Amino acid sequence: MPRAKNRVASRARRKKILKLAKGNWGARSKVYTVAKNTVEKGQLHAYNDRKRKKRDFRSLWIARINAAARQNGMSYSRLIRALDAKDVQLNRKTLAYLAMERPNAFADVVKFVSQ
Repeated sequence: MPRAKNRVASRARRKKILKLAKGNWGARSKVYTVAKNTVEKGQLHAYNDRKRKKRDFRSLWIARINAAARQNGMSYSRLIRALDAKDVQLNRKTLAYLAMERPNAFADVVKFVSQ
């Protein structure tokens, strides 16, 4: 008598991988072993890029703050140090928003910390 291999679960596992590989070209979406490699690599990139996204946004915020600070006669590093000295609790995301959307408010913040 042949050994039972739980075909239902095996097929479901393969179908799940092939469903995730849908939209890929050629064997990458048709052949299970190739699709499995593609999906694993794609999921690895997705995981790493969720971490990378945080770094990218922080550097974008810093660039925006630096540009706006220089327009107001101060460098980024001096602005951040002055904010710490005055104990102003504004994070970089908020400062970047002010720099882009509310330049007058950002100028008031720079004026306040430079006194």
